[in-house]
Amino acid sequence: MAVFLTSVSSVLVIVLIMALGYILRKTGWFADSFGGNIASLITKIALPASIFMGVMDHLTRESLLGLGKGIIFPALGVIIGYVIAWSAVKVLKIKPGRRGIFMNAVVNANTIFIGMPLNNALFGEKAMSYFLIYYIINTVSTWAFGVYLISNDDPTVDKSQKKAHKINWKKVLPMPLVGFIVAIVWLLLGIPVPSFMGQTLSYVGALVTPLSLIYIGIVLCDAGLNNFRFERDSILALLGRFVLSPVVLILLIKAGASFGVDLPTLMRQTLVVQSATPMLAVLPILAKEAHGDVKYATDVVVMSTVLFVVVVPILMAILQFI
Repeated sequence: MAVFLTSVSSVLVIVLIMALGYILRKTGWFADSFGGNIASLITKIALPASIFMGVMDHLTRESLLGLGKGIIFPALGVIIGYVIAWSAVKVLKIKPGRRGIFMNAVVNANTIFIGMPLNNALFGEKAMSYFLIYYIINTVSTWAFGVYLISNDDPTVDKSQKKAHKINWKKVLPMPLVGFIVAIVWLLLGIPVPSFMGQTLSYVGALVTPLSLIYIGIVLCDAGLNNFRFERDSILALLGRFVLSPVVLILLIKAGASFGVDLPTLMRQTLVVQSATPMLAVLPILAKEAHGDVKYATDVVVMSTVLFVVVVPILMAILQFI
C-alpha cells in the first residue's frame, strides 16, 4: 500500500502541473510563441544548470570512481535497448518525425523528477549511490545520443540531398551534455562551487521540470484532449519502456550473476526500478525543436506518467524474486 501511495503521489503532482499549463493556455494567458520560448529556455539554459548541480550535489570524486562494476549493467541495457528500438523502427515502419522520439521513449527515463524521489521513498538515502549509477548512464545516453536521434529525424530535412556541410556542434554537443561534461571535469578537479553560483544554478535548474510539464499542458490544449488516444506506436513505446527495458536489465543482472558478478540486492532493485520510470518530460520539447511529431511525444509522456501508478506495485512484486 505504501508503494502504491508513493507512486500515486508522484504522478498526482505531475498531472496537476500539466493541468495548470492546459488551463492557462485555454484561458489565453499564453501566447502562441510561449511554448517555443519555454523550449529554448529549458534546453539551452535550465537543463545544463540542472545537470551541473545534480552532479555537484550528489556525486563526489570518491563515489564517481567507486561506482565500479554496477555501471556496466545499465550501460549494456541502454545499448541493447537502442538496438532493439532501432530494429523495431525499421521492421514496424514507424514514420519520420516519430522514430527518434520512439527510440528515446523506449530507452531513456525521467530519472530526476520521478526516479529520484521514488527511489528515496522506496529504498532510502542508502540507495542514492546506486541511483547515481543509473542517473549517469541515462544522462549520457539522452544527451550524447538520444537527442541526436531526434534531431536527425527531422522530417523537414531532405536527406536525399547529400552535400558537404560543416559539423553542427550544437547537435553533436547539445548544451545539456556540455553541462554534464563541465560538471564531471569540475568534480574531478576538485574545484569548489562558489555559493552564489551554486544557488543561481540551482534556482535556474529548478525551472526544468515545472516548465516542461506546463509545456506538455500547452501542447495537450493545442492538440485537444479528444485527440488523445492509444495508437499502435504509442502502445509499442509503452511496452518498450515498461516491459522491454526492465526485462533486458533483469536478464543482464542474472547473466552477470552466473559469471560471478553478483550485485548487492539494493543495487539490483534500484537499477531495475529506474529502468522502468516514465519517459522524459522534455521529450515534446526536443520533438518541437526537430520539427517532429510533438503530439505523439506528448501522448507517450502523459500515458507513461499516468500508467506508472500501476507499473510500480507490479515491478516491486517482481523484484522480490530477483
